[in-house]
Amino acid sequence: MTGVPASAAGGAGRRPGTAPGGKLGAAAVNQASLWNIANILTMVRLVLVPGFVLLLLAEGGYDPVWRAWAWAAFAVAMITDVFDGHLARTYNLVTDFGKIADPIADKAIMGSALVCLSWLGDLPWWVTGVILGRELGITLLRFWVIRYGVIPASRGGKLKTLAQGVAVGMYVLALTGPLATFRFWVMAVAVLLTVVTGLDYIRQAVLLRRRGIAAERAAR
Repeated sequence: MTGVPASAAGGAGRRPGTAPGGKLGAAAVNQASLWNIANILTMVRLVLVPGFVLLLLAEGGYDPVWRAWAWAAFAVAMITDVFDGHLARTYNLVTDFGKIADPIADKAIMGSALVCLSWLGDLPWWVTGVILGRELGITLLRFWVIRYGVIPASRGGKLKTLAQGVAVGMYVLALTGPLATFRFWVMAVAVLLTVVTGLDYIRQAVLLRRRGIAAERAAR
């Protein structure tokens, strides 16, 4: 939330945390309101998770109509995932809540979809294991190298996320015939990208840590 410049407040003194010209200082910017549009979208995604699970498992999990509604909930969650991060960065709406809740919401919707699909027998458990294992491993790697820096998201990582979203979305729908065959290959591509980008992330993490350790030793 932005403050009102002193000139617009009848000449009153500048509010604490504002810089010359009426712009918020860095400290105030970092305290963006919890109820901003980016965080609201993240909250919507979190709320959608239990609703998505209920829709997917309704009537035993095999009713095409309920599966279509589940797909709609999943699609909304994926769309909000695209927009909330973009809005937060573009309009300086980054908050501590968003930093924590956004990745949790991402993993919750994808993880719940994978586990439910495997439980229903639509998706092999090893696929769910590979994807969720990769996400858990990368999260641990981030903590391993966090003192040395942050590895930026790569094009491969973004493509992996897109492929996973499309593939899982297709499995949520009750598809048959050629479309069912096509979704198998889409999932195969998603799994391949999951493994390849995971290995690349490990490589980058090891290099980053080595450089960081070398820099620390050189500074002594």
